[in-house]
Amino acid sequence: MSEAHSPLMPVEQALARLLELAEAAPIVEHERVDLAEADGRVLAEPMVAGLDLPPWPNSAMDGYALRLADCQGEPLEVSQRILAGMAPDALRPGTCARIFTGAPVPDGADTVEMQENVSVGEDGRVHFNQPMKIAQNIRPQGQENRKGETLLAAGTRLGPVELGLAASIGLAQLAVRRKPRVAVLSTGDELIEPGHELGAGQIYNSNRYLLVAWLQRLGCEVIDAGILPDNLERTRQALGELENVDLILSTGGVSVGEADFLGIALREAGELALWKLAIKPGKPLTVGEFRGCPVIGLPGNPASTLVTFGLLARPYLLRRLGVQKVEPLGFSVPAGFTWPKPGKRREFLRARLENGRVVPYSNQSSGVLRSAAWAEGLAQVLEGATLAEGDPVRFIPMSELLG
Repeated sequence: MSEAHSPLMPVEQALARLLELAEAAPIVEHERVDLAEADGRVLAEPMVAGLDLPPWPNSAMDGYALRLADCQGEPLEVSQRILAGMAPDALRPGTCARIFTGAPVPDGADTVEMQENVSVGEDGRVHFNQPMKIAQNIRPQGQENRKGETLLAAGTRLGPVELGLAASIGLAQLAVRRKPRVAVLSTGDELIEPGHELGAGQIYNSNRYLLVAWLQRLGCEVIDAGILPDNLERTRQALGELENVDLILSTGGVSVGEADFLGIALREAGELALWKLAIKPGKPLTVGEFRGCPVIGLPGNPASTLVTFGLLARPYLLRRLGVQKVEPLGFSVPAGFTWPKPGKRREFLRARLENGRVVPYSNQSSGVLRSAAWAEGLAQVLEGATLAEGDPVRFIPMSELLG
C-alpha cells in the first residue's frame, strides 16, 4: 500500500511512538545553574534535603509558650519575649514566654496558646482562659521534611514552587539537564518575514514566531534556520548544514504535494517513523531522521502547527529531558455545542469556557490562528463521536500546553 493511501495513525499510537523515540535518545548532559536561572529547566538528579525543615520546633501562632504542667489555673509570669530569628533561652519553670509566629519554641515549653485565648492582668501575668493540650500550635522539627529525604525526583520540571522549595532547604544551585538545541525552519516560497511588504501570493511567517517563543518557554536553545524555498536540492543542503542540534523542527513541506520537498528529503534519508495521523487539524505530521538527527515535520497551517506541536512535539521534547508526566492535564466540561456528524479523525477544537460550558470558535479552519488567540484551550471530540449539548467533553487548557 502506498503512503498516500495508508491508513491514518491514531493519536495515542503516534504519541506512544514519539515517546519511544525520545527515550531512545535522551539528553543526559547536565550543568549546575543558580536558582534564578533554573525556571523551566529539568532536574538532572534528585533534590535531597540537607536539613530538617523546620530545623527546630517553632510557633504556629502569635501567643504564649508554656509548659502545660505549670498551668494549674494560676496566671504565669512572662519571662522572655521571642521573635522570629531569635535564639531563645530555656523556659524558666513556672513561667511562660511571649512568642510570635515562626519563632523557635524554647526548651522546656511544650504548648503554645494563641493570644486571643488569654488575658493579661495589670501585673503583666498571663491568664489562660481555655483548655489546652500538649503540642498545640507548635510546628515540630522536621514536620515538612527530614534530612536525607528526596523532595523532587530527577526529571521534575522546575517552576516557581519547586524553586521556592529548593531555596527553603538552602540550595543555591541545582543540577539540570542541558537545554535541547532545536533548529526551526519553515518551508515554502509563499512565506515572508514580518516587516516586509507582501508580494503576490505571499503570507507572513507566523509559525516561526509561534514555535520559537514556545520552545524558549520549554527551556530550549533555538537555532533559527530560516525559510527554505520549494527546491529539493536546497532542502537537502539546508538540512545537511544543521550540525550539533538535537532536533530539526520544520513547518510545511510534509504533505503529499509535488512541492513538499522536505518530506521527499526525509524519505530519501530513510524510513519515516510517522506519517499521516488521524487528527484534525494536523493530519500530515511527519517524523523521521536526516543523517542521524531527529526531524519532526509539522503541518504548515498555523492551527495545525499549534495542535501538533502542543500534543505531540512538546511531549517528545520533555521526555527526551527525562520528564515522565508529559501529557497535558484536561478535565471534563459540558458541551455548549452539538456535534451531529461523526468524523474519522480526532478533532481538537479551539474553544473557551462560557457559563460553565465549552464553546468552540466559529471558524475551525486550520489556517485561522485567530481562533487560538480567542480560545482558552482545546476541546477534544473523539473519532466516531456525536455530541448533544450538555454531553461531557475533555477540555485541555491552553496554559497546560504553553506552560
